[in-house]
Amino acid sequence: MNEQTTQTSYAGFWRRFLAVIIDGIILNIVFYIISAIFGFPYGMSGGTARSAGFFGFSNLISIIIGWLYYAFMESSTKQATLGKMALGIKVTDMDGNRVSFGRATGRHFGKIISTIILFIGFIMAGFTEKKQALHDMMAQCLVVKK
Repeated sequence: MNEQTTQTSYAGFWRRFLAVIIDGIILNIVFYIISAIFGFPYGMSGGTARSAGFFGFSNLISIIIGWLYYAFMESSTKQATLGKMALGIKVTDMDGNRVSFGRATGRHFGKIISTIILFIGFIMAGFTEKKQALHDMMAQCLVVKK
């Protein structure tokens, strides 16, 4: 067992879950503001195909904002989103170093797989030795206490 493993305190399922709730609230506020600003003119059109197109565009914008939020924040010097910072946890590589933007991106989109298998990918964080979810394993990341 190496020195890194003996000194690392992994973030458990519930701490991570609460961080996701906080991040979800923050992102939903951002999405609401963007929808209110850009959606108002389309909403005034009364449900036409033009307003339906806005909802597709809005979903695309939501995906991009969520990706950039998680990837930039987790690859930053803070190594954490606002929710993770609030709960004193951060994302690292397997050696405890900061992850690259590319690795944070892979981890973020890996959550799609964790989700489509009935959230089992997320639940795994409660049962694996290093408290890793499936998307953490795929991106070779850890979520640790600061």
